[in-house]
Amino acid sequence: MDLRTTFPRSLKERLGPYLHLPRMIDKCRAKRAGTLGEYIYPCPLDARFLEFTSIQADDLFMAVESRTDEEVLEWVSHHATNRTDQEIQDWNAMMLTRGPDTEEKRLFFREVRASIDPSRHDITAWADLLDLEEGRDVPIRNPVEPAP
Repeated sequence: MDLRTTFPRSLKERLGPYLHLPRMIDKCRAKRAGTLGEYIYPCPLDARFLEFTSIQADDLFMAVESRTDEEVLEWVSHHATNRTDQEIQDWNAMMLTRGPDTEEKRLFFREVRASIDPSRHDITAWADLLDLEEGRDVPIRNPVEPAP
């Protein structure tokens, strides 16, 4: 995968029960190939998955090397902290709604959003901002955040 010319899968895509894992796999493959471009592995969102599963970034990077997506999922299932289905669902929901949590991050988030589409004040979560930035459809919601 060449992330200098294409985008990784959406954070919203699921592999097995996990959101974001397909995107991380894409970034690991691109990093291995030297085609990561401006993307970062592991980025702060990746760190959320790694923390939740108790998997080390380097270990996942190595696991992706010679495995299919399904084999990576099997590897993750064997190496991750054991979680209930409800815990995974709650984590997925958090990832879909997580927004900036500091004033510095809020300012950065607003700058990026304004540079893409200044009218999209309804976008308040990183998952939606990434999809918007990467040209995916993000349905308009009722504005949650007042315009600056």
